[in-house]
Amino acid sequence: MKPIKNKRKSIPAQPTPVISKQRPDLTARSMRTAVLAATLALLAIICHRLGLIDYRAALLGLLLSAASGLFAIFFGAVGTWRAKQAKEPELAATLGGSTLALLIVVPLLATVLTGIGKPMIHDISTDLQNPPEFIAIPALRSISDNSLDRSDPENLISLQQEYYADLNTLFIDRPFEQVFEQAVMLVKQRGWEIASVSAANGRIEATDTTLLMGFKDDVVIRIQTEGNRTRVDMRSVSRAGKGDLGVNAERIRSFLAALKQQLS
Repeated sequence: MKPIKNKRKSIPAQPTPVISKQRPDLTARSMRTAVLAATLALLAIICHRLGLIDYRAALLGLLLSAASGLFAIFFGAVGTWRAKQAKEPELAATLGGSTLALLIVVPLLATVLTGIGKPMIHDISTDLQNPPEFIAIPALRSISDNSLDRSDPENLISLQQEYYADLNTLFIDRPFEQVFEQAVMLVKQRGWEIASVSAANGRIEATDTTLLMGFKDDVVIRIQTEGNRTRVDMRSVSRAGKGDLGVNAERIRSFLAALKQQLS
């Protein structure tokens, strides 16, 4: 007998569907880069607050964090666009890295944008001819901190007059004691670390520390009786950095406005 041949037709192998790896790869890359950005920012903040690095290294860390965040946003945006084009159901999953990166990049960029156009000065005073002097604060500063002699830059006075012409001595029609007491209370309300309070000398000295980076700016408030009014002058100085992004001027502006409002 002849062997029975198997007449079943062979079924051609179906091609394995090719699953695009572009979107998952970009999504993962976006998330990894965003995590890197977050890590760099946290390390910069923590190490600076612990005194392990100076402000220059901390700013470099924040700069690298912002750059990483921008890359994460780009990878996430491209991944989302490709997922949308392919009509993939996991579209929301592509937004994770971009969202995390935005939470890091936006505050950093907002801070930088506020400093655009501000002069490279860090010592601001309402009295340019006879600035209030620090008496207690110098003992709390280190040799590496900015000098308090107002010699850097040489055109400091002209720069302040050009950019912060609105900062002037505040005159209040209230007794010295009332103004001094209210100024001390306002300093405490703002959480500044008081170094010295002397009603006899009409001087309040304190330090304001920024929330995240822990940058320290020193403040002296001089209060004097002048005729029937009370004169208030204020000076704010950053311990580190050539420029202050306008922070010292805004601190003086805000404090004097609040003092005036509370005594009006």
